Formats: sequence, structure tokens, C-alpha cells
Amino acid sequence: MTHLRTFVIVNPASAAGATGRRWDRIACQLSRVIGSFEHALTDGPRHATALARAALEDGFELVVAVGGDGTLNEVACGFFDGRRPVAAEAILGVIPHGTGCDLARAIGIGTTLEDASARLAGDGAQLIDVGHARFTGHDDRAVERVFLNEASFGCAGAVAHAITRGAKRLGGRPAFMLATARTLLRYRDQTVTVTVDDGAPEQMTITNYAVCNGQYFGGGMRVAPDAELYDRRLDVTVWAGFGLADFVLKRRALYDGSHRNEHGARLLRAQKVSASSHGRVLLEVDGESVGRLPATIEILPGSLQFKT
Repeated sequence: MTHLRTFVIVNPASAAGATGRRWDRIACQLSRVIGSFEHALTDGPRHATALARAALEDGFELVVAVGGDGTLNEVACGFFDGRRPVAAEAILGVIPHGTGCDLARAIGIGTTLEDASARLAGDGAQLIDVGHARFTGHDDRAVERVFLNEASFGCAGAVAHAITRGAKRLGGRPAFMLATARTLLRYRDQTVTVTVDDGAPEQMTITNYAVCNGQYFGGGMRVAPDAELYDRRLDVTVWAGFGLADFVLKRRALYDGSHRNEHGARLLRAQKVSASSHGRVLLEVDGESVGRLPATIEILPGSLQFKT
């Protein structure tokens, strides 16, 4: 095994603060498995991105995120300057420990510390696709960022915006289920205009429009059952006419992927999706509320090395 110069970025607030409380145990396990490493704790939003960029500029070969999907997304953003990788040979790794760990689920990384840390040992890494989104931020400025798992607008954007610190204390699936149920009580389908690849613009009314690189979001919902992280395409799942009753009565279908057979569900594949609306349609990226439409979402094929 070749020892990689490793930097670990820890979000102590993830998993409702459990990551910070358990960091000593996590650090000991990492030391046993991968040897020496340097680390830093984040102190607020986007700090993980700055730490990752600094680590790459300092020549670290492996950068590991310790936290949930939001933390992993921020660290991945540090690997890119817009659409351009800043250190093509560098590798991203993860110890999943947060409210949602959907990317780790898609890759097959277990949520136990022992399994996740074991994945960091050895020389294996795999090139994966990365998503790139340009959109309007909550401050009305133009924003761009990458994503590993998914970007979606509509109900999921509203759910991400609604999830409170208190809800996250419930843990992954319960937190998302509670926030989704509360949102659907008052949510109404929204009208958007979407262009897929080089096709004609299509106006549609949606409950949610998910553009996926991985299969899961929302604490384990298998939204895009056929998605692969290395197939050079984005899997799109569109729901229309979906309400609270559907969420309650058909929740098993959401988690096992059989929702694809439900009336109002539509699946397709794309390399680029552009969407706009006359209304305020919220957007989330890898589970984090980031802004609203208009947005352009596209694939960056084989652009990141991920530790497997």
C-alpha cells in the first residue's frame, strides 16, 4: 500500500453535533487504518470548500470529508474552479457521518466507521462523473457549484429550505420524512419550462424535478434507480401530481425505486438540463438549499477521482 499524503476535513456540527463529540474515536480509527494525516474542523458554511482548496494547493493527495452529504459536497467544490478540476490526480474520500449519507449509499460505502475507514486504505480510486449547476442564489446573485449526487428543484428544494436544525436531530430518514410531510401539506405543483440537451423547451407542471448522478437522496429515497456515477449521463426523475397522501401511502415505492411505475412519474437521461420559471422555484444541491431557478445543470464526465 502506498501512503498518500492525507488531509481530513471534519464538520463537527454534522449528525446533530455527534461528529464533533466522536471525533477522537474517528481519528484513532483513521490513524490505525491509513497512518498519519493532518486535519481541520470546519467552523461554518463553505469553510470545507476553502479547506479543501488549500489542502490541494499544498500538495495533499487524498482529501477526506467527515460528515454528511452537505459536507462532502463542500469538500468536492474545493476540487473545482468552476468546471475545471484544480488537481486532477488528487483523490476525494469520505467517512459518512451526517443527516444524509446518500452518496456513500450509492457507492456502497457502509455507514459504520470500520467499513468506511477501510475503504480509505489501499491504492484504489475510481473516476466518477460530477454534476455542475449554475443558478440564482438566495441573494439573487449568479452562482455555480459542482455536485456529486443530485440537484433538484420543486418540492425537494422547498424541503431542503425547510429542514431546521431541530429536524436534523432526528437523523437521516426521519428528518427528511418529517420535513417532506410538512412541506407537502402546503406545497402546490409549480410550472416550469425545461430544455433537455438540444431538445425544444417544454412547459410542465411538476411536484419535483430531480437531476441525478447517484441513485439516492432524502435520506435513502431511491429516486433514480438506474443512475450510475460513471456512465457519463445524468438520470432525471420527474414527479407530477404528487401530494402528501402519495408520500404516506407510497413511501415504500420511493425507497425501493418502484415509484417509476406510478402514474405521474417520468424518467429520462440527459447530459444537460436548463430550467426556468416565472414563479419562485427553489433548488437544492446534494441536500442543501442553495437558491432557485433559473438553473442549468450538466454532467462533467469522469472528472473526479473517488476513493473506493
